[in-house]
Amino acid sequence: MSQRKTLFFGVLTGAVMALGQAPFGLWPLAVIALVVVAILLEGSAGPRRAVWLGWAVGCGYFGITLSWIVEPFLVDIARHGWMAPFALFLMAGGLALFWALAFSMARWLGHAKMSALALVVTLPAAELLRAYVLTGFPWAMPAYIWVDLAPMQLVALIGPHGLNVLTVLMTAGIWGMSCISRKGAVLLGIAAWGAGPLLVGVSSGGRPSIAADQPIVRLLQPNAPQHQKWDPEWIPVFFDRNLEFTAALSADSLRPDLIIWPETSVPSRLDAEEYAIELMRDAANGVPVVFGIGHRRGEGFYNSVAVMDAQGQLAQTYDKMHLVPFGEYVPFSSLMARFGIYGLAADQGFGFTAGAQRQLLDLGSAGKVLPLICYEAVFPQDVNAAPEGADWVLQITNDAWFGSVSGPWQHLVQAQFRAVEQGKPLVRVANTGVTAVIDARGGIVAQLPFETVGYLDARLPADTVATIYRRTGDWPVVLFLLFCGGVLTLYRKSADNSD
Repeated sequence: MSQRKTLFFGVLTGAVMALGQAPFGLWPLAVIALVVVAILLEGSAGPRRAVWLGWAVGCGYFGITLSWIVEPFLVDIARHGWMAPFALFLMAGGLALFWALAFSMARWLGHAKMSALALVVTLPAAELLRAYVLTGFPWAMPAYIWVDLAPMQLVALIGPHGLNVLTVLMTAGIWGMSCISRKGAVLLGIAAWGAGPLLVGVSSGGRPSIAADQPIVRLLQPNAPQHQKWDPEWIPVFFDRNLEFTAALSADSLRPDLIIWPETSVPSRLDAEEYAIELMRDAANGVPVVFGIGHRRGEGFYNSVAVMDAQGQLAQTYDKMHLVPFGEYVPFSSLMARFGIYGLAADQGFGFTAGAQRQLLDLGSAGKVLPLICYEAVFPQDVNAAPEGADWVLQITNDAWFGSVSGPWQHLVQAQFRAVEQGKPLVRVANTGVTAVIDARGGIVAQLPFETVGYLDARLPADTVATIYRRTGDWPVVLFLLFCGGVLTLYRKSADNSD
């Protein structure tokens, strides 16, 4: 094909691959698209053409999966609306550069004959870089097409980046092997598609139990649309909803052991007003409350989780560490402010301050919890680096920023993967949804309907033993990719010498 046709089919194939991600969940299309990608790569005329092919596939893929990125800019259209198309193009085109590098390296290392096999190494390596470079953004990794399916359980062993390797191996890798040896492709297919699920079955066991004596958590969902969340007329409406849910008696008259409010759900600051805290204390009536709130300390302003204990005292806080670039802060903020560019969730234009360290919160009878605030659940390496000893993981979030089509559901999928990776139940409390309780196998055991007003009482599922990924992190995958990259480099040199 001509380069124009190749680029067109590259974008189209990337867009089809994106349909494997939430909310579509059409993983067979993603599998087929990865095979088509391998065919296009082998047909490309050298590494330079492969660069453009990889960038085209990445643009199609990220253009669909990250289409929700325009939603935050539409909350205040007069101020930020003009940025929306630029944000989508720059995000999709920028992330596609990682794939352009992966395709070029695969074509260079493997020549035409082995380029699809080389992609098994280079594409997961590019995804690793995407997770770490410039604070990282590992959203919509290929591994996430396996949510609620057997391969998802493998992240407890090999992590999401290891599952990225397996995903490309099961598709492009088998095609690449078929170009060398049909018998080898059959054996590789049996190993990848047969042994993988067998290993999952042996290692994962059944679903974690939910014992009758497990703590009961109450999750609040006030359903505050972002354009109304900080409107002075609506602020008391949403706050009163949370107070009402906090004080409510459940249908079975079981008293919750813990009440959880979403991210930034208290419309005052810990340093500024006591009246809202007093109202919360009265509504809780002796039940500990975890809530999201802005927290000023010294010269910094923090996006925080705070704990009100059974005596109504503010006992502990955690300040969000991994902030959203151009959302919660703007790099070189003073300079950017001269051009009228501020963070979307910025305080007085200059944004939030990052917290100093990750920590556990001791919630008494509800156990010890690892708190995550919104965006922090996107990063498996951050969760993995948290202190030991958590009984469960808590994510409070405000997904109203992400619209209602794809963003909240993709965010939920990533929370499910974090639960499996850690072998811990994960409780997710979202302003508009998706509010859910996730067990240690990534299964949703209780959930509130999306964009509804209400609360959910649910018992915490049990955790499992510490996972291998929790102990090793991404290092085994890094070493594996380095080894395979070295082998491919030697193959490339021997092929050049033979020529």
